[in-house]
Amino acid sequence: MHRRFLCSLLFVCLFGILQSGAQQGMTSVVPTVVGLPTAARTAAASIDPEKIRAQVRYLSLDLLEGRGPGTRGAELAAEYIATQFALLGVEPTGENGTYFQKVPLYAVHTVEDKTKFAFVPANGQPVDLTYGTDVVTKDQTGQAAAEVDAPIVFVGYGIDAPEYKWNDYAGVDLKGKIALVIVNEPPSDDAKFFKGKALTYYGRWTYKYEEAARRGAVGVLVIHRTDLASYGWDVVRNSQAIEKSYLNGDPSATLRAASWIQHDVAQKLLTLAGLGDLDRAIDAAGKPGFRAVELPVKLKGHVESRVRRYDSTNVVGRVTGADASGQAVLYTAHYDHLGIDPDAKGDNIYNGAADNATGCGVLLELAQAFAQSSVKPPHSMYFAAVTAEEQGLLGSEYLGMHPPVPAGQIALDLNFDMILPIGVPRSVNLGGAERIDFWPKVQAVAKAFDLEILPDPRPMAGTYYRSDHFSLARVGIPSFSVDQGDLFEGHDLAWGQAQSADFEDKHYHQPSDEYHADWDFRGNAKLARFGFVLGWLASEQAKPVEWLPGDEFERARKASEGR
Repeated sequence: MHRRFLCSLLFVCLFGILQSGAQQGMTSVVPTVVGLPTAARTAAASIDPEKIRAQVRYLSLDLLEGRGPGTRGAELAAEYIATQFALLGVEPTGENGTYFQKVPLYAVHTVEDKTKFAFVPANGQPVDLTYGTDVVTKDQTGQAAAEVDAPIVFVGYGIDAPEYKWNDYAGVDLKGKIALVIVNEPPSDDAKFFKGKALTYYGRWTYKYEEAARRGAVGVLVIHRTDLASYGWDVVRNSQAIEKSYLNGDPSATLRAASWIQHDVAQKLLTLAGLGDLDRAIDAAGKPGFRAVELPVKLKGHVESRVRRYDSTNVVGRVTGADASGQAVLYTAHYDHLGIDPDAKGDNIYNGAADNATGCGVLLELAQAFAQSSVKPPHSMYFAAVTAEEQGLLGSEYLGMHPPVPAGQIALDLNFDMILPIGVPRSVNLGGAERIDFWPKVQAVAKAFDLEILPDPRPMAGTYYRSDHFSLARVGIPSFSVDQGDLFEGHDLAWGQAQSADFEDKHYHQPSDEYHADWDFRGNAKLARFGFVLGWLASEQAKPVEWLPGDEFERARKASEGR
């Protein structure tokens, strides 16, 4: 009996040591962070890079046909993600007790050889414009044909920004007219004026369309100038040559002619109007005292479009927190990609393995970690795989318009988009996180994870406004994406920069963005754990996360909170 007792005691002790060692091995990948319970640390440590690999491999198979919105491949992807949510124990929060939130869309393709424009001066002969070379356009309304015959009003940069005491529309009636606007925003080196050299949303062409539409314009002519846009006319022309989707019922999609014109064409227009040199007019429009002016010239045109209507879906689920009211955290990643190009020779499937099956893999592992945690998070966690990102952030825009809980009750959105599986990052890009009062906590957690926060390498490119977190920011929710930087374990910065450049040059939005068996998903798991900890800490705060005073999204946040 004594010998058996000693053996049993030895076994219990050995098992305890092994179990303790295993737990320490797991939690060692998640640093100790003030305010993070041990159970949450263990849950974060359960995030498995090989499970992320498995999700990426499946979602990027040829079977899913590039996951183009409104296609069978996208439906397969959405059903797969919903099934994974169900297996993990994530509750459905879509429509009618399902995981699905229907996103009604319509796609517009301008028929170029049947679309005509001309400048018609009050006195003199009309000046015909050549489609593609001089002008490109979309009829946002989804009609087969549109006739345009309206006066043109030069409204400078087309911005109304009370926080910067700037209003290009002061004293202007745009109803039934065409807004002629300059791309970008008033130039400045002052960080307190349109954030200096960094681009705000006011400089994005999408804002200019939206603001003019709100004021009753029937069309917009965005003046392209390469140095201001940061890209050439070819980029504009090519992007407009393809189909563009819109949300059905979007109140901002009302322009019959959402257009760009080439710089030299805009100069012809100002010459017709007797306003002189265009570049001088652009300089003057960027200084206080500018006043909009109606030109003695009309835009006359016929826009013909091919239109198709279709539905896609967001996939939305929840892990209920200890307190189900307020302070929720939302995790997002888009599951769509570019589908199939029927006219391409050879490989014509845009698999989108990195962009963005990787983000979906991270999203599913985050859902697993929260759903199977031994302790509930302080407040509820929501997970949304959104559609139609590649069509202009449309799935996330719809989610922002119809969130699973009111926007004022969501503390934070963390988005994951295209995390290259090339190793363990020692740096991150968190553009936009510095704009919220949660920023000190973000910095502390990044330091604990041995992640250097790198500045935006291209602040003038406005990258913050080009991923799904922006759709949530627009309705007031503090939001940013968790992106890897270019510094990785075992390599210098130049190596990471070369890897990123190689992917963008050779594989980004190409059929060659495919799964590779030798990819290293440890970095994806590290950033998922980092996002887990940020979400848990944001959820347990006593007060909501807020935008810093004066931020462009502060007004929306206050409105969402009823202030």
